[in-house]
Amino acid sequence: MNTVMKHLRSLFAGIAAVAVMTGTAFATTFTATDTFGRSAEAIFSVSGTNLQVTLANTSNADVMDPTFVLTALFFSGANGLTPISALLPTGTVVFNGPSNGGNVGGEWAYGSGFTTAPHGATAGISSSGLSPSGLFGQPNFNGPNLGGPKSLDGLQYGITSAGDVFSTPGVGDLANNALIKNSVVFTLGGLAANFDINSISNVSFQYGTDIANANITPPQGPTPVPEPGTLLLLGIGGFGLAIWGKRRKSA
Repeated sequence: MNTVMKHLRSLFAGIAAVAVMTGTAFATTFTATDTFGRSAEAIFSVSGTNLQVTLANTSNADVMDPTFVLTALFFSGANGLTPISALLPTGTVVFNGPSNGGNVGGEWAYGSGFTTAPHGATAGISSSGLSPSGLFGQPNFNGPNLGGPKSLDGLQYGITSAGDVFSTPGVGDLANNALIKNSVVFTLGGLAANFDINSISNVSFQYGTDIANANITPPQGPTPVPEPGTLLLLGIGGFGLAIWGKRRKSA
């Protein structure tokens, strides 16, 4: 029994050491829907001093109207960051325009210090200038301009739904703009060492090209998701306890 306890003490000492190295970081997921079929998701996660945001139009509906194209994400709690990249994850495609190898940073912008954004948000990411307020100016993620003009304009490189059928053009500017189906991963740098992922708040999803177009909000707070390192530690701990229990029965 003493040998078993000795091994267990070593095991949990190792777990504690790994816990110190990995920290207790969490990813936070926000989802929202409305009664018209719009549905969106934003996953915020921390990697060192970078904030990664995965923005997706998760609706299964075929987009037939510009006000169903997801063009911006608003939030608070992450101001003054540096936009680094806007990349297409595996499986995401661009319709009616170049994808530039998955780098669409030249078509998106990050902004902060807002005082007139929806629901009191102080920061956001957008592919549209969002008239008439013009919250977002020039694209500022790394990457070339993929379709003129250079300034954020119209629906260009907005995010269409997971269920969109490109062969049905719909109305308005849908057929005249490059659209992303159906997600983009953004990386922002400059997080403080003590940044708390739970400080992300006032999240909302903006559609269309006008701030007066549809904006939907999560019905509840965020859903925290343990990072892989945290899950690994829990698994190791559970495995150690199982071995201990088995050894006790055998003793």
